[in-house]
Amino acid sequence: MATMAKDFYEVLGVSRTAGKDEIKSAYRKLAREWHPDVNKAEHAEEQFKEINQAYEVLSDDEKRARYDRFGMAGVNGPAGGAGYPGGAGFGGFEEIFEEFFSSFGGVRSSSARRRGPKSGSDRRADVTITFEESIFGVEKEVEFDRMSACDTCAGSGAAPGTQPVRCAQCSGTGEVRQVQQTFLGPMVQVATCPRCGGKGETVSTPCSTCRGAGRQRKHVTLGVQIPPGVREGLQIQVRGEGDAGDAGAPAGNLFVVVHVQEHEFFRRKDNDIILDVSVNVAQAALGDKFPIPTVEGDVELQVPAGTQTGKVFRLRGKGVPRLRSDGSTAGRGDQLVYIQVEVPTRLNDEQRRLFEQLAASLGSDVQPQKPNKGFFDRMMDFIAGEKE
Repeated sequence: MATMAKDFYEVLGVSRTAGKDEIKSAYRKLAREWHPDVNKAEHAEEQFKEINQAYEVLSDDEKRARYDRFGMAGVNGPAGGAGYPGGAGFGGFEEIFEEFFSSFGGVRSSSARRRGPKSGSDRRADVTITFEESIFGVEKEVEFDRMSACDTCAGSGAAPGTQPVRCAQCSGTGEVRQVQQTFLGPMVQVATCPRCGGKGETVSTPCSTCRGAGRQRKHVTLGVQIPPGVREGLQIQVRGEGDAGDAGAPAGNLFVVVHVQEHEFFRRKDNDIILDVSVNVAQAALGDKFPIPTVEGDVELQVPAGTQTGKVFRLRGKGVPRLRSDGSTAGRGDQLVYIQVEVPTRLNDEQRRLFEQLAASLGSDVQPQKPNKGFFDRMMDFIAGEKE
């Protein structure tokens, strides 16, 4: 008869309302107690697997939500991906193992990352574009400094005609190991080789240009494609264009930070472009047709008679392209035209005479307006009526 799966919260000994910190703390304590290298009990390995399975699910918000709703059915199979044997993502526990086992002499899990040549660091460059360029995209040249492979030694650090040799202290592993006795038994301390710095190789005759570093600072000019629809502060990643890594290690990346200049008339709200347009009282009262600017050139706007301040006209498809995470676009926003009726502050004699005639025909009565009540106001009136 199949055994019923244990409740993950019970496995970790936490409540169903436990936060991430509490779950992580409980996991660390139990993993230290039941790790097969430490606990020699017959069922220690099985218990350790259950602890890891429980933590993998409860430490992930999406998996935890499915588990709370559907139980094991929500996390098993392709949708769940949980479970110690064969479960994807188990390697994510390596850092936790290294962290808490380091307190017992620096031991790490057998699958921990091997020390070796260091990857290159990332670099940043800033570029400024116009408002129109942010809408349609543009290719821009950016200038920045980075550490590049030395031209003389091609990044090896060794003088021309010589080659790096395997480190005699670590035998090319980049690591040195030392066994220490602790109350839990013998523990292996692993550290970066002090002689080669983790590279696994040493240079007997350093390159005179880079002094054995294998890298030198260079000023670089690089063409970068800015996609349509970018906004202020967007970072564009250019892979492999950062600092060069150690010999045999990948280069870092370049992050281009985009700055968009303010426009004289347009402003942006999400994927829409906002334009404020002032019309005089005659245009607002009688209606008019006139050209207005868009990022693609002028178009005619028809303002109907009786247009009031605050009226919004929508020009569909005249806004900002919707930029996807992969750099492609999906449609465009709109241009919103906000009307402001401008009342003249200075009138000549003829204009004043005409306005006086208009005022006489319209009358001078002022009618108080009832406020437009919202849902909350109507609810308060209803409650007050019940109490009376």
